Amino acid sequence: MRSGDTAVLDDPVGESLRGHHAALARRLGRAATYVPEVATFSAVSPAAGPADWADLSGLLGRGGFADLFSCRAAPPPDWEPVFVLEGRQMIRTGSGRPAEARTERDTDVSEDVVELGAADVPEMLDLAARTQPGPFWPRTHELGTYLGVRAQGRLVAMAGERLRPPGWTEISAVCTAPEARGRGHAARLVNALSARVLSRGERPFLHVAETNTAAIALYERLGFESRQRVTFRGFRTP
Repeated sequence: MRSGDTAVLDDPVGESLRGHHAALARRLGRAATYVPEVATFSAVSPAAGPADWADLSGLLGRGGFADLFSCRAAPPPDWEPVFVLEGRQMIRTGSGRPAEARTERDTDVSEDVVELGAADVPEMLDLAARTQPGPFWPRTHELGTYLGVRAQGRLVAMAGERLRPPGWTEISAVCTAPEARGRGHAARLVNALSARVLSRGERPFLHVAETNTAAIALYERLGFESRQRVTFRGFRTP
């Protein structure tokens, strides 16, 4: 498959679990999910049959949460719906240096971009809980590189790499503490991550809620364009 082939983006969870994130996967038959505390995303074949759903139910357990992300297959009718969220998938166009975005004011010199790791997890979880950028768990940082901005030693913004289908890396968990917004932190982090992805010969992509018009506008200024509309769905197993 060609590097950057967009077809793999139709099933980014399944492609990641079969490939770059295989070491973080649990699987049974043709069903797969991430190990606990890394992510709740699960994957089945787009043409999943009863046996595939039974396998996924076996992986998750009775009453388990199945975050099917943008999976187009419909689970059995006795699976309880938990949420539905309309969104879009965006891909970065071109292969040059990530674009710059205008900011309300210059970033203070004391605010540094740093790489985050296991020691930073408590702060990362706290920031995610306050800003709600999407699912974030104690081991989510193991999916890829996470960068943050510290102001006077305190974590005020972060973003990182999540799904890794062949030729692509998803930028996710882009968030800024309310008291630090308007300083261009999100743009700096997305640009820094995009540069890392491009240096590997891959292309950045991301997902965003359809209602988050401010984020969509920012990503467009940074060189991303909409590829397709997606519907995120979660269920409880019977």
